Amino acid sequence: MAHKKLVRFAELKTFRNVLENPVDMPGKWNVFFANQNPIILELACGKGEYALGLGTLYTDKNFIGIDLKGNRIWVGAKKALQNNLMNVAFLRTQIDKINEHFAKDEVSEIWITFPDPQLRLSKAKKRLTHPKFLRMYQQLLKPGGLIHLKTDSPDLYLFTKKVIELYNCKTVTDIDNVYSIQAVPDVLKIKTHYESLDIAGSNRIHYLCFSLPQNIPGKETDEQLKQLLKDYATAD
Repeated sequence: MAHKKLVRFAELKTFRNVLENPVDMPGKWNVFFANQNPIILELACGKGEYALGLGTLYTDKNFIGIDLKGNRIWVGAKKALQNNLMNVAFLRTQIDKINEHFAKDEVSEIWITFPDPQLRLSKAKKRLTHPKFLRMYQQLLKPGGLIHLKTDSPDLYLFTKKVIELYNCKTVTDIDNVYSIQAVPDVLKIKTHYESLDIAGSNRIHYLCFSLPQNIPGKETDEQLKQLLKDYATAD
């Protein structure tokens, strides 16, 4: 297995659709894709199933899967090359460093699909819909840019709904059980490896789409959220 990873890491460096901790990329992604189409990110993309699926559905948009795990990115990048998906690329970096790679207002949408829900209270700040991350996203999202969350974790779903409420975000779509609705949108039919595992054991998929306010509330609201999390943990 170790040898296989080393081979993949070496091959990854030769892929034209993969950038590993690049420098001087902010503001240059449309040059990279050689078009002026919208830039959409998939965070913690793993094998990039969503970036690949969205790239197939929307050839008039550019998609970038972001993850630190090179072994996983290799799978998605390889498939993109094999299927000639010129509008799909991968960025190997840490999520908390994405602002180093994108300019202000350069990104149109962000997808967060089946991230680690970080259920322990001590790890709440690592949840990708925590206000810590929302402030990062605001720096690179266009005004009114959308954030999509798809998860099988009821805890992360409810946490995100509370964050949306407390921080004056605008809910665009809220679906408590995706596969219970009659006409599931094509964008929500895309399945990741983690969705098939149903790790949360909830037997349902939650989806939220929302946008950020012009000014995200600060420390006072952060303390309010922190207290709510403590109260929830105590009650549980």
